[in-house]
Amino acid sequence: MAKRKVGNPLAFAVLGSLGERPMHPYEISTMLRARGKDQSIKMNYGSLYSVVAALEKNGFIEALETIRDGNRPERTVYQITGTGQAEFDDWLTELVGTTTREFHPLEAGLAYLPGLRPDRAVELLEQRAKSIDADIEATTAVHEQMASTDFPRIFWVESEFRLALLKAESEYVHQLAEEIRADTLGGSAFWRKAWKLFEEKGITPAEQLKDPVKYFGTEFEWMRAMPPEAR
Repeated sequence: MAKRKVGNPLAFAVLGSLGERPMHPYEISTMLRARGKDQSIKMNYGSLYSVVAALEKNGFIEALETIRDGNRPERTVYQITGTGQAEFDDWLTELVGTTTREFHPLEAGLAYLPGLRPDRAVELLEQRAKSIDADIEATTAVHEQMASTDFPRIFWVESEFRLALLKAESEYVHQLAEEIRADTLGGSAFWRKAWKLFEEKGITPAEQLKDPVKYFGTEFEWMRAMPPEAR
């Protein structure tokens, strides 16, 4: 993806908001919350004003006027510039049409899953699944409410996408936990025995991998074929 002068996702949301009409930062923040956009774009409202300042510095937005409401502090209303609109259009095109390699936290954890005892891995996966399923239930309820009011789907398709991802993750996590519990996951026999050797006899994983057949039997001959750097 292109390197943006202001690459914070919040900047994208600010440009999109000002593309509708001029607003001051607090109004932008309120509107994003009201529309639920904070569920789809990672936002740190504490950095909103620094993002606005960066956008102004780079010519993407400009101050239109300063207003005062009663005894409240003065607020600067900003509007998007032609350069800012072009930046938003290009950014939106990239986000919708370009695939990127994203590193999911769960994927990183699964890469080192054998670092947990199998039973503990099942426990944590079920804990995660419970949280995901609760999120699915809550999001589904919100969708049903919006559908009942004939609120156009075009304004909440991003939430539908998030729900689809949650359902896919839930299905996979439930399945993986069950395969570990039932010892039907390929390699689970090695995994359990490795932990047993470590806990009962103090044989470290490094020692086990030096001579896997010695500790695990000929059915693990395949491990000897692994290059040393992969062990």
